[in-house]
Amino acid sequence: MHFYTTLRAGLLLALVAGATAAHAQAPNGPARKRYLFAQKNPECPVVANITKNTDEDADVTGSYTHVCYRSPAEMLSDINELRKLHDWADSTYQRRLAALPPGGALLLNIRRQGPKNADPSLLTLSARTKDGKEVFTATPKPGTGRFYGRDLYQNQQNIPFIKLDPAAGPLTLIITDTRLRQQFEYQLTPPAQ
Repeated sequence: MHFYTTLRAGLLLALVAGATAAHAQAPNGPARKRYLFAQKNPECPVVANITKNTDEDADVTGSYTHVCYRSPAEMLSDINELRKLHDWADSTYQRRLAALPPGGALLLNIRRQGPKNADPSLLTLSARTKDGKEVFTATPKPGTGRFYGRDLYQNQQNIPFIKLDPAAGPLTLIITDTRLRQQFEYQLTPPAQ
């Protein structure tokens, strides 16, 4: 009997220590669950989720946060396809080309409860190299969300990004939501060129 009591006390101590360590990772809020291995995003092969944030319960809790990297070549092909569909003047095409970010863009998509909570300016984006050096930081433009369903509002925004260097290795992208007091982590792996 003494063995089981000691084992139960040890397990309880380990659970409390694990919960405390997990809570310490969060920026003044509840810690997000993490995948054991980064999960590839089927819609965006350059991005992998580190924190569990795109599952079904993210819509229930109003914490859906999705990011995708769009390369300059991909954005250029979109502009060329739109030019075929629309009768653009040459100045419109040139303006779109001039606005094309040289490093591509991050497509940020969030769903929150209430239109004011879907404001992208409540988020801070930070990209770091594997040695911890910050190479990118941004705060998206303010705005309110459009109705998505139930009490959820969605907001989508393109954020110009830096040029990805394949030799530098993967970057860790951290999105901090000040309203939810949570962090969402992603791994960006530069494609070979």
